[in-house]
Amino acid sequence: MSTLAISDLHVSIDTDQGNKPILRGVDLRLDEGETHAIMGPNGSGKSTLAYTIAGHPRYKVDSGSITLDGEDVLAMTVDQRARAGLFLAMQYPVEIPGVTVSNFLRTAKTAIDGSAPSIRGWVKDVRGSMEALRMDSTFAERNVNEGFSGGEKKRHEILQLELLKPKFAVLDETDSGLDVDALKIVSEGVNRAKSNTGLGVLLITHYTRILRYIKPDFVHVFVAGRVAEEGGPELADRLENEGYDRFLTTEATV
Repeated sequence: MSTLAISDLHVSIDTDQGNKPILRGVDLRLDEGETHAIMGPNGSGKSTLAYTIAGHPRYKVDSGSITLDGEDVLAMTVDQRARAGLFLAMQYPVEIPGVTVSNFLRTAKTAIDGSAPSIRGWVKDVRGSMEALRMDSTFAERNVNEGFSGGEKKRHEILQLELLKPKFAVLDETDSGLDVDALKIVSEGVNRAKSNTGLGVLLITHYTRILRYIKPDFVHVFVAGRVAEEGGPELADRLENEGYDRFLTTEATV
């Protein structure tokens, strides 16, 4: 069984005002096939955790560890992390002018697997995933995310997830900017990938609406760079009713 383990993780960034600590001792274990929801107010460190796992150079790991099946993730380059089985669906996917979706996807698949997929099987897989995500076939020949709506960008992220078949996916506010129909389609794609591959999901969100479609096994509440509380799906329901005020009040008195 594959495991992504985070232990006593402390992370900071350099700002104009000096070094700023963001994560202040995060512990989290995600096993294959599990879905963990990370919830919390703005500025609590949720996205910092996502980008640190992925290897964004802006974020400095001051102490602690991240391991994937016992291997030191922090010692890996970004591309090595992807080949090891880590995937990040970004909150704000970037545009890549001059690179078509079809070329991008096949190049990524080749880099991760170490060899190019067969054309016939690959085209079938791409078409099947695009149809399931209700993406028009013409998207394959458009430049990556260029001129895409917010919902189209998020569907493209899940298209990558389905085709690249990572061990663990970090979904950073994938529900942001989606209408109800798009939210259902994107959620169905995540659930499909999980069902087909045993994918482990770390789902970062402010709201519980996506959790109606992607059911979490565990919920972690982030406040001021720490896990303030952990529980099952019922914790998300409590947050829906009560918000984060009680955590923020506690943090202010520490």
